[in-house]
Amino acid sequence: MEIGIVGGTGAEGRGLALRLARAGCRVLLGSRSVERARDAAAELRARAADVALEPCDNGAAFAAADFVLLTVPFAGVVEALGVHADRLRTSSVVVDVTVPIQFEKGQPPKLVELPEGSAAEHIRARLAPSVPLAAAFKTIPARLLSEIEKPLDCDELVCADTDDARRRTLELVQRLPGLRGVDAGTLEASRAIERMTLLAVTLNKRHRSHEARYRVLGI
Repeated sequence: MEIGIVGGTGAEGRGLALRLARAGCRVLLGSRSVERARDAAAELRARAADVALEPCDNGAAFAAADFVLLTVPFAGVVEALGVHADRLRTSSVVVDVTVPIQFEKGQPPKLVELPEGSAAEHIRARLAPSVPLAAAFKTIPARLLSEIEKPLDCDELVCADTDDARRRTLELVQRLPGLRGVDAGTLEASRAIERMTLLAVTLNKRHRSHEARYRVLGI
């Protein structure tokens, strides 16, 4: 399985890259700077030997065969799409990992309200109709992802604009040990999921933690 991670040198991108590579995926670690991608890939390989992890620019990450994970900060995602979206394959699933949370000094974090309703729907409006989009990995803390010695031990809600994209993304999520994918339905569910991310961030700040996440009971 080949996965491109756009903005892969950030905390979330690095954590997902390392965990997915250890799960047997071939990961293309993308960045606006290939040199930065090389440095990040070398650092990650030092933590986990014999993983298929290749540095590249974001354009090459957009061209990945199976999945393209958008882990850039939300403020930069439209620019990245505008530059590279024409490299997406119709056989790939784009997975939105972004959440439009705004941080201001001395103020509690808040969600940026978007006219489409969510970051995922905002991105959907800017992708070609032939490219499927899913939303996943939004509620797992980035710092926890990077601490590979710690089990994730939680659920991850997955929604998408097609049944096939949702099924494939659930399979991807469940490649990670300790992580259970939960089918959350259509892309509209991303509105609630992104607010759950804001709640987890708020809980972490309030309780001086970085591990708040979710488990769904009863299903």
